[in-house]
Amino acid sequence: MYRYNDFDETFVRQRVEEFRHQVKRRVDGVLTEDEFKPLRLQNGLYLQLHAYMLRVAIPYGTLNGLQMRQLAHIAETYDRGYGHFTTRQNIQFNWIDLPRVAEALSDLADVEMHAIQTSGNCIRNVTADHFAGAVAGEVEDPRVLAELLRQWSMGHPEYAFLPRKFKIAVTGSDDDRAVVAFHDIGLKLRRNEAGVIGAKIYVGGGLGRTPRVGRVLRDFLPIDDLLPYIDQILHVYNRYGRRDNKYKARIKIMVDELGIDEVRRRVEERVNLTRDEVKPLSASLMASIRSAFAAPDFSQAPAPISGHDFALPTGYDAWLATNIHDHRDPRHAIVSISLKDHGATPGDASADQMRAMADIAQEFGYDELRVSHEQNIILPHVAKAHLPQVYDRLKKAGLATANIGLISDIIACPGMDYCALATARSIPIAQDIATHFDSLKLEHDIGPLKIKISGCINACGHHHVGHIGILGLDRAGVENYQITLGGDGTEAATLGERLGPGFPAEELLGAIDSIIAVYLEGRRDRTETFLEYTRRVGLTPFRQRLYPALKSTAKKEANAPVLERAS
Repeated sequence: MYRYNDFDETFVRQRVEEFRHQVKRRVDGVLTEDEFKPLRLQNGLYLQLHAYMLRVAIPYGTLNGLQMRQLAHIAETYDRGYGHFTTRQNIQFNWIDLPRVAEALSDLADVEMHAIQTSGNCIRNVTADHFAGAVAGEVEDPRVLAELLRQWSMGHPEYAFLPRKFKIAVTGSDDDRAVVAFHDIGLKLRRNEAGVIGAKIYVGGGLGRTPRVGRVLRDFLPIDDLLPYIDQILHVYNRYGRRDNKYKARIKIMVDELGIDEVRRRVEERVNLTRDEVKPLSASLMASIRSAFAAPDFSQAPAPISGHDFALPTGYDAWLATNIHDHRDPRHAIVSISLKDHGATPGDASADQMRAMADIAQEFGYDELRVSHEQNIILPHVAKAHLPQVYDRLKKAGLATANIGLISDIIACPGMDYCALATARSIPIAQDIATHFDSLKLEHDIGPLKIKISGCINACGHHHVGHIGILGLDRAGVENYQITLGGDGTEAATLGERLGPGFPAEELLGAIDSIIAVYLEGRRDRTETFLEYTRRVGLTPFRQRLYPALKSTAKKEANAPVLERAS
């Protein structure tokens, strides 16, 4: 993984000391909260419902055991003993004491971590496929490009005050695990007919109030040309993006208003105008970055166990079926660690659990972990011979829930339990759904199903791209939950479609029950997934089950005389 150079080290340390003085001025009353706000946001510090929250960057989701162990230290020393992993592959600490924030940042700097550009109207943490460098069929490890973008964007003076926050994601696989079509810029690495590596560029994707699937700006652009091209996308957005209305300030609105062809024309005009000023990427720089992501020596792994002469732990087979994915090396596997134990807060991990994951990574996983955008942790390289031991250690830490990709593997934002912007709760809803289907012992029979929950229209829980999406809203002081079906954040990017009127909290679980019943009764067989079934039959069967009045109305219309129906 990438290690800090002298510039990184100096830059981060200087920022810590600068912010230490800003915090002291706020604590001493020299700065008001309004004056302090733009300063804290540049250092990842939010003011939530109950306390300050610190969001720590985990670039492209990659960290080692030492860093994970330091996050455990931060949780215990400055917070309440846990952290919350997010959909941007970051971690949040929800109860940070303001006078000690600089100490926490200094401790992070000790292990080459920081909180810079995790908030504010700037280029946020660049995210990537959490299976990067481990999965078969990659064109190139996308973290190489993500690291290049990190170095370019960190502290970039022109893009420190954009019209709105800006998010970039990169994938190197045909299977999109980075949700690239729903980012301000999404990059899909590919190889052209001449064997040259480049990227398909999506622009203007996003969720929130006006969800959009990203539009293709360039079908292919060689890697060597990507950075100046992305630079000019940002330049055009910074110049023409809306600043009169924060709800219309994202690049997706600019693309809507100008049209993708005009955006392309303006970007490429800028590229041509600045072509003579652009220096080619340093070959030594790119070689240095690529070397930082060189694969471990897989040849030293023990041979897979063909038969077991010992009793396998209870639950091991179920865990293998859901939490293990194919690795590009046949002697290894990719292990997904669920942070969604039934009834737990999705994405939360205690300090003890963080230390357990760090220990396992160092002992069995080449000292590497990943944070997924689905709020789970990945061990990208584990020898198959070590899987029983890894499972046993995870089970002792309460981290062996066998539910990756199932109905209880729910993405949920913090909702009204923490967030000042939320209009409804998310965490209790996720907990109720998970415990309910666990008690019924149905989730393995239901099969692959992604539920995503947001506690407000800002869509931090990605509800628009859930197979079942749930959006909590305030309706005259009462929490009301809208349901969408058929969303997909993968390479088949699709926005979910709203079913109908929302449900109060006490009726929501029954509505989800009915949706699942329609699927189980109607699927062709157990191989037809929920998403496949929804695409085949549409929303009508679900609407008829959830809204009986619609069914009776349809029946009356069907029995009416033809002329009456026509009128």
